[in-house]
Parts: sequence; C-alpha cells; structure tokens
Amino acid sequence: MDSSNSAGRAYIGSFTSAGGRGITVAAVDEETGALTVLGTTDAVPDPSYLALGRGTGPGGVVLYAVSETEKGAAAALDISDDVPRPLGESRPVDGNGPTHLALAGGHVVTANYGSGSVTVLPVLADGSLGAAGCVLAHEGSGPVVERQEGPHAHQILPDPSGNWVLSVDLGTDSVRICALDPDTGELRPHGETALRPGAGPRHLGFHPAGGHAYVLNELEPTVTVCRWDAVAGVLEAVGETPVLPAGVSGGSNPVSYPSEVVVAHDGRFLWVANRGHDSISVLALDATGEQASLVTTVSCGGHWPRDLALDPTGRRLYAANERSGNVSWFAVDPETGVPAPEGSLEVPAASCVIFA
Repeated sequence: MDSSNSAGRAYIGSFTSAGGRGITVAAVDEETGALTVLGTTDAVPDPSYLALGRGTGPGGVVLYAVSETEKGAAAALDISDDVPRPLGESRPVDGNGPTHLALAGGHVVTANYGSGSVTVLPVLADGSLGAAGCVLAHEGSGPVVERQEGPHAHQILPDPSGNWVLSVDLGTDSVRICALDPDTGELRPHGETALRPGAGPRHLGFHPAGGHAYVLNELEPTVTVCRWDAVAGVLEAVGETPVLPAGVSGGSNPVSYPSEVVVAHDGRFLWVANRGHDSISVLALDATGEQASLVTTVSCGGHWPRDLALDPTGRRLYAANERSGNVSWFAVDPETGVPAPEGSLEVPAASCVIFA
C-alpha cells in the first residue's frame, strides 16, 4: 500500500457476534472528516480492537486485530487493498476474551480480560504473527464482587519512551509495569501501582510530554492522574477527578461506565467516552499536566460509546457507538476543547476506530 493509498483511512472494528461487519475500511475526507465505506471483512470474529504496524509485505503496513472470543486470538491483515486479507495464521493468545492489543518491541501484546492475563506474540518479517511466546497471568481481586472476583486485564500499551509495557487491570484496581525483552519476547514484571479499591481502571492515556498518565476508571466514573517516571518505570497516583457532573457520577451503582480516555496532542485537554450517560466529557489540563478539571459533557451522537479516537490532525474526535451501531465525528474547538457534532456513519456493533 503506497502512501497515497494509506493516507486518510480509518479502520473500524465491530462485534460480528452482535451483527457487526467485522473490520470496516473507510476513507476520511480531509476537509470535512466524513467517513465513506470502502470495504469490509468478517475474516476475524469479534475484532473488538485494532492496531497498525509495519511489515515487509505488500505496502509495508499491517493491521492487527484481537478476536474477543472465549478462546481468544490475534490476527494480522494485509491492508494494501480496500478489503483487508488475513496475513498468515490467526494465533491463539492462550487467554480468554482479549480486549486490547498494541505493538511493542517488535511484538504484538494483548490484554486478555476473561483470563486476566497478557500475551506476547512475535511479529515476523512480513508482518504476520508467530505463536504466543509469553503469557503473564495477573493475580488479585477487588471489592466489587460481580466485576472484580479476579484479575481482568483490559488494556496493554507501551509507554512513550518505549522502555516499558503497562497493563491496566479492572479486576485488581491496579496498573502493572513490565519490561519486554525484544529478543525473546519475555515480559518481566517490574512494578504494580495500586489505585483506589473499587475504581475499576480500564484504560490510560499519556500526556504528550511523557511525564503524566491519566487512568480512566470504569466502575467509578473518574480519571486518576498519575506521575510517570520513564527512567525508573514508576507510576504514582496523585489525584482523582470526576468525569461527570455532580449527581451523575459516584455511588455503588454508577449510571455510566466510562470506556476510553484520549489526550489532546498539545496536552491542554482530555476527553472521555461515557457509556450509559452516552456522552463525551471534556476535561481541561493545567500547564503541568497534573491538574484535570471537568469543563462540560456533550452527546456522543449515539448509544454506548465503546471507543473514542482523535484523528491524526487532532482536530476531530470520533466515537464508536456500539449499541446504536454508528461512528460519529466531531470538530474540536481549539480554544475550549469542546466537540461539535459533524456527522455519523452506520457501523453495526462498532467497537473501535483507528487511523492510518
């Protein structure tokens, strides 16, 4: 896939078990942000999360997907054409219900929610995946019995320095920090940061300066602000901010279940998708990145926003609304950070959006 073909494309994951098309490829209009479907494939069951990487195959860009099934898997796809094609074998992750994946140190790493583990799979020269080489099981539980009876790894990603891999575990109210050996694919535990019991951390995002991370909690709709020391590999919680107005958030049965946090490219704002409340929260960050304050909430343009993504320019936000079956997009006001609705595309059971 040459650069002219890859520019201005979005890849949308969806749940095939709920009527989704699998992976949808869409063109992105540079002027309006509008999405136009180019092709779809259901070659991967329930591809709930996607990531892009490099390979030596056609075009040099490879799409990776988790298969969020009971016997979880990860797959590589050739995206040199409008319809992605499997590249090599789909590989078992030796864990249940993988919900997230990322590229780190020449490997694909997955967070397996059902089994509470993380898996490392080598990326081969052509971009396809080798068999799982390392599976690291989390241990622990939390006070919310129906959701935290054991570990539930929900997200895994490298830090901005590339020296560490962090996994966010909803079941144990913690974030684990590991070192990944790029030669062997071994994940070596380095540390674990405990967060407030019962918060249920789901995802995190890093400040562009690299010194702070923002952990989004699902069971209590808040963001935990953390300092991040990339030299020592230490994450330290320093504050917590509600992502919904007073009277909406909090309590043992919150009406909203936040799903994704996105940080502005310039570090001035962060945005949160709220399922149930069906909104996007806008939070302002101070100059240090250590203070977050809720500015407002706006409608997500659908129901049950599972994912939220900035386009590469940072000027637009896209929400994947799972239960209403659409992806909506918004123009971001550069002064206030408030998103204004611009359009929507039907995508049944939408689960995530990423951009080439």
